[in-house]
Amino acid sequence: MVRNGIQSMNGNKNLIEKSQRPSLSSASNSSPSNASNASALKIIPLGGLHEIGKNTCVFEYGDEIILLDAGLAFPTDGMHGVNIVLPDVSYLRENRDRIKGMIVTHGHEDHIGGIAYHLKQFDIPVIYGPRLAMALLQGKLEEAGVSDNTELRTVRPREIVRIGKNFLVEYIRNTHSIADSFTVAINTPIGVVIHSGDFKIDHTPVDGEFFDFQRLAEYGEKGVHCLLSDSTNAEVPGFTPSERSVYPNLERIFAQAQGRLLVTTFASSVHRLNLILAAAQKLGRSVAVVGRSMLNVIAHARNLGYIKCPDNLFVPLGAISGMPDDKVLILTTGSQGEPLSALTRIANGAHRQLSIKAGDTVVFSANPIPGNTIAVVNTIDKLMMMGANVIYGKDKGIHVSGHGCQEDHKLMLALTRPKFFVPVHGEHRMLVQHSKTAQSMGIPPENMIIIDNGDVVELTPDSIRVAGKVASGVEPVDASRSGVVRDDVMRERQQLAADGVVTVAVAVGVGGELLAQPEVHLKGVVTSADLATLQNQIAQSIEHTLSDRWSEFSRSFGDGQQEIDWVGVKTQVERAIQRLLRRELQSNPLLVLLLQTSSGQTNSPQTSDEPSTDDQFRGRRRPRTAARVAS
Repeated sequence: MVRNGIQSMNGNKNLIEKSQRPSLSSASNSSPSNASNASALKIIPLGGLHEIGKNTCVFEYGDEIILLDAGLAFPTDGMHGVNIVLPDVSYLRENRDRIKGMIVTHGHEDHIGGIAYHLKQFDIPVIYGPRLAMALLQGKLEEAGVSDNTELRTVRPREIVRIGKNFLVEYIRNTHSIADSFTVAINTPIGVVIHSGDFKIDHTPVDGEFFDFQRLAEYGEKGVHCLLSDSTNAEVPGFTPSERSVYPNLERIFAQAQGRLLVTTFASSVHRLNLILAAAQKLGRSVAVVGRSMLNVIAHARNLGYIKCPDNLFVPLGAISGMPDDKVLILTTGSQGEPLSALTRIANGAHRQLSIKAGDTVVFSANPIPGNTIAVVNTIDKLMMMGANVIYGKDKGIHVSGHGCQEDHKLMLALTRPKFFVPVHGEHRMLVQHSKTAQSMGIPPENMIIIDNGDVVELTPDSIRVAGKVASGVEPVDASRSGVVRDDVMRERQQLAADGVVTVAVAVGVGGELLAQPEVHLKGVVTSADLATLQNQIAQSIEHTLSDRWSEFSRSFGDGQQEIDWVGVKTQVERAIQRLLRRELQSNPLLVLLLQTSSGQTNSPQTSDEPSTDDQFRGRRRPRTAARVAS
């Protein structure tokens, strides 16, 4: 049955492929409701599709918009200097007056990490979410100075909140790797839409808060119009093991460790932290916590009762030097090899208070998320070189996923029995596999679609389709977190990393002559050429360009005045130098040209990669400006 279903999915025209999707004219600048059925519910993911992270989804009906989560992602290797990646929210900026509120499903960074940044661009009247997520979010908003731009309201299981006049949202308890996690049922004028949030089926949750199957089943009995469901582990057969299954292995490893224990996991994995602290208490080890995010989560989780342990279990980091090594457990951030995390700095010998010594045991109670594998293994290598015994890997049984596998997905589908289905939260192959699982559960292929970020899903009582597209993409934020790294800046960083930079300072007279030998500096450029030779070649190239093209940029007036288009001069000189560099260096370094004129005018340094002005790079001709100088 699955095999036939797969063939049907691949061939059925109703399973919309990107190449067949209609586009909205000026989609990035207007509401999709202008070009489609105004009475339909529109679902617009801005992040989380064909990727892991930055989960952000828009629900729109009539003139009202609500948001579900707003997360961040980690940068790829080519994003030099970037600290976090946010989704492009230009659609929300353009429709800010229609936003009525936000639903938060849980407190992971890939679901709440972008909210503080977005609130700097548009207000959100009210944000509803679980107690732990709201506690974590409150600190983020205060730190960013945007806490006055919204109102945070906590919700309890089965609590129903109204947002605007078209959305009634019920919070349904689920189980995940963080405490206080929810599935949501969104009641709309066209029917009930259930968004699973991140989930797995854990029958023995660490906090005793069980998945509310009964309420899901009640919605399934009444009729669920559409299900949007987490696809992260869609390729993995079976059920995801319970969080409790890691405890015996953690306790055994802790008991066998002879010296200090350093344990790293996701700071937001409250259930895992509970198990680690319980094992430490049982084995008589005091716990020192390292890392700001870890300290923050533990503090909030203890205040809310999600972590229960005595106060005297914890000791200050500075106190462990006077304690026996076999009585110490150091709980630290850095399970993903983050450059600024505590464990990475320890591995690099850059931590001010901690260093590895022979006999230490380091436990990685986490698996690398996609894109972080190299950073993690580099950290492990460095720790081993320092003499640590490092415990890591799936075979050790010290980590389980917080996301459901295929049997978890089947149970979600069986309980909700949706008419329409949209797989979300995952890379493309995961979305495809989740759709195959849904077909095996009886959902017709014409009733499900695989979508991408920015797609406008139009849901009516009788149909589901992709009705267009809005602006989507990424907004990288640099390590200072002071602003978005523009595309042109990112291109320059990539070019600098690949080929280095060449700086040329040149002085040109009003007659088009070189006033001095150009000054040339190379940084990060690999070349066998002599610098003096290259300097002479650049001078000759500039002289040739000026002699051939000067008449295009200069004209005289009867009153003895002269008008020179210095912008045009600079552009042509840049092009000539860039051609020369490509030919002589066999590479394409970034060019910074400083043009000094005899009139005292200095054109500010400009980088060039093609080498043209920014406007010309984007396919437009920059209007020429003129400077009049005395002849």
